[in-house]
Amino acid sequence: MADPAWTRRVLVTGGAGFIGTNLVRYWVRDHPDHLVVNLDRLTYAGHREGVQDLESLPNYRFVQGDICNAELVETLFDRYAIDGVLHLAAESHVDRSIVEPLEFVRTNVLGTATLLEVARSRWKDRDGVRFHHVSTDEVFGELGAEGAFRETTPYSPNSPYSASKAGSDHLVRAYHRTFGLPAVITNCSNNYGPYQFPEKLIPLMIANALEGKPLPIYGTGSNVRDWLYVEDHCRAIDLVFHWGADGETYNIGGDSERSNLEVVEMLCGLLDEISPNGHGVSYRSRIEFVGDRPGHDFRYAMDTAKIQQQLGWAPYESFETGLRKTAEWYLQNGSWLQAVRGREFESWLEVNYLAR
Repeated sequence: MADPAWTRRVLVTGGAGFIGTNLVRYWVRDHPDHLVVNLDRLTYAGHREGVQDLESLPNYRFVQGDICNAELVETLFDRYAIDGVLHLAAESHVDRSIVEPLEFVRTNVLGTATLLEVARSRWKDRDGVRFHHVSTDEVFGELGAEGAFRETTPYSPNSPYSASKAGSDHLVRAYHRTFGLPAVITNCSNNYGPYQFPEKLIPLMIANALEGKPLPIYGTGSNVRDWLYVEDHCRAIDLVFHWGADGETYNIGGDSERSNLEVVEMLCGLLDEISPNGHGVSYRSRIEFVGDRPGHDFRYAMDTAKIQQQLGWAPYESFETGLRKTAEWYLQNGSWLQAVRGREFESWLEVNYLAR
């Protein structure tokens, strides 16, 4: 059993992934009275190095394991008297979902169902418990040139990844409605920041630029995303977990719409300033356009009025300030970047990559 001195005992799934690493680091810092149990399978995108320095802290535990393993999840709930779940574990890269769709169904749908069922069995008639499911704007499909997704927007997923996340969202709602499981859902826009695995657009462009490689962009680069700095996302999750209304969904976005080409050109200009290549040539000269991704959604944008009005959240970082912080972090942490760009990743990238 966990020390009764802890005011909360929170299980974070996927806490060695990109958003998970940042959330775990945020949570142990801002909630020293909470015990944080980090469960991660350490797949290609999960890296213990990002959280290893936390293992000396009294309020942190790391467990390597699979959310589909019901026996393990039950053991963790019992051993640590878990009363909160921050569920981030997921296969998340659209391109990989096109190549390996069944793995996405397994982790994102079956894994979520396993967690929900264990929570339901362990939290019967308990007060002060909450299941927070972290999801994506991609469940809503795509937008044209105008408008934004609201919490009430009908689901219309267009990739195996977004379909699997839509399925997990529906399961959380069903467990809340059918069994009364205390639960909230957040749907976020594209995150960026430290510790992001370099198959995603921004860290891949940084890594390739610094290594003198081409900067591949899908199609004409006109696809638009709303960019959210990961620390702002962590603050939003904190607010919703503690203060969000039970059974509700909240959209989280950065209010920073940019096309993929705009993002890469801004990043190139920033790198020209803070890490020039020494040849007097802009990194922009390395931009290359590649064949478009199948079913590539044109545009996502989030209406965040609900979380702003009800919980008082708004992003601290503009895209300009967040992008600068991100680029500077990768420049200062080149050893981390090299460690995660292993042979398996490079081989997969060469065969399958189309920039997100």
